[in-house]
Amino acid sequence: MVVDGAWAALVVFLSLVSNISSEGAHRAWYLVITGVIAVLMVIRRRRPQIAVTGGLLIGLLQVGLSISPEASSIGYLVFVYTGAAFGAQWVSRLALVGGLCAGPLTLLIQHQQESDPAARAGHGSAQEVFVSALLSTPFILCWAWGRLTRVRRAYLTELEDRAERLERERDAQAKVAVAAERARIARELHDVVAHNVSVMIVQADGAAYVMDNSPGQAKEALGTIASTGRQALVEMRRLLGVLRTSDTTEEYVPQPGVEELPELLEQVRTAGLPVEFSTSGTPRELPRGVELTVYRIVQEALTNVRKHGGPNVSAKVAVDFGDRDLNVLIEDDGRGSTDEQLAHGGTDGLGHGLIGMRERIGMVSGSLDAGPRPGGGFRIRAVLPLKAAR
Repeated sequence: MVVDGAWAALVVFLSLVSNISSEGAHRAWYLVITGVIAVLMVIRRRRPQIAVTGGLLIGLLQVGLSISPEASSIGYLVFVYTGAAFGAQWVSRLALVGGLCAGPLTLLIQHQQESDPAARAGHGSAQEVFVSALLSTPFILCWAWGRLTRVRRAYLTELEDRAERLERERDAQAKVAVAAERARIARELHDVVAHNVSVMIVQADGAAYVMDNSPGQAKEALGTIASTGRQALVEMRRLLGVLRTSDTTEEYVPQPGVEELPELLEQVRTAGLPVEFSTSGTPRELPRGVELTVYRIVQEALTNVRKHGGPNVSAKVAVDFGDRDLNVLIEDDGRGSTDEQLAHGGTDGLGHGLIGMRERIGMVSGSLDAGPRPGGGFRIRAVLPLKAAR
């Protein structure tokens, strides 16, 4: 409004200067018209419909009173621009009609002021049409400029909305990625810590039990605890490396696979759990995600057997390389688990073992079946889809 007020003040000043010598009723009407145009120019951005409609009425009044255009008529150009740039659709059309009629109405005022009929007849129709079009041209250009301003403003608004929407989507995707990464790290920590710590606990209990009667076995158990602890520390360091840098993720993420299963089973046997291992089908190279999923499922399942299987328990691990899928079966002859415990996501109702297994299987589009085994014990069967073998 400050800028529009300055322009309005300039129009008023020019109008007063141009009409300083005029007298009579026309001078009074000049002042009224100039004042109204100045007010409409000040409020044109906030009330474009009032500015355009008021400008059109003032123009018609000027034609009716046969008042010639003067400096304040610049405001009509401003009103046409305002209607096209800021007004509603009907205001823009009204401004266009007013601009088209500006030329003929100006000629009409001139004809009304000409007292000589011969002078009026001297104007040819072609000449009048040309002059009318010429006088209307500035109004049409102002209207086109206003439409261009409206389109440009709408385009900039759309770009701002798109940028804000993309920023919101980026933030949402970042949150999803962070949540997924946290879940993955939590699964890795659970698998590494639960397996190795359970082995260390079993060995420590055994060492304490035979400390007095068989120092050799106790010493061997302590050695197993030390090696298991070092292995857990190495895997923890690799995993925590993901949190330190994003450039060496592949270097730090643990990637054990099916080939490391014999070492895992040997470690479990050393901890006192007899395990049978068998493979069938034609072994072949597997995707890294599937390799890690198989290893972690077997690791977590055997950890649960040691923790909840009870005394004198044994387990079996079978890996079947099918044509289109990989079947992993882990079963034991221990105490098993109840349906209520399974509903909580773990064999003890407190852990997150089965939840982590289902998450890993879901990431590779596989399926998991876990539950009590007929005749006692517990069974976990995982099916992971593979590409067809050549």
